[in-house]
Amino acid sequence: QLQLVESGGGLVQPGGSLRLSCAASGFTLDNFVIGWFRQAPGKEREFVAAITWSGGTTYYTDSVKGRFTISRDIAKNTMYLQMNSLKPEDTAVYYCAATRVRNLQAGRDEYAYWGQGTQVTVSL
Repeated sequence: QLQLVESGGGLVQPGGSLRLSCAASGFTLDNFVIGWFRQAPGKEREFVAAITWSGGTTYYTDSVKGRFTISRDIAKNTMYLQMNSLKPEDTAVYYCAATRVRNLQAGRDEYAYWGQGTQVTVSL
């Protein structure tokens, strides 16, 4: 069973940066797409970014383009979300997830494996 564990969330001021990590265990990720999603209070869980584990191709939602960077370290079986120029509207619980669907634009329901989430709060 693939297990995903996020870390790195916290409180940061507007304009600041955070790096989220997602450690994977239990599966070889070669045929997976790994994604980051977020869920703000009272809102649906939304897609943020995704990366193909084998090739490193990336895809982002428009609201984070130029500010967030998704990456992976194959040797460490870990993926990252570097978040810069954070805004209050980025406040949410951030989840990493994995899918065998080889489509960077796969929908939330196509991701079978999820981490427990990590809170990111952007506030003065």
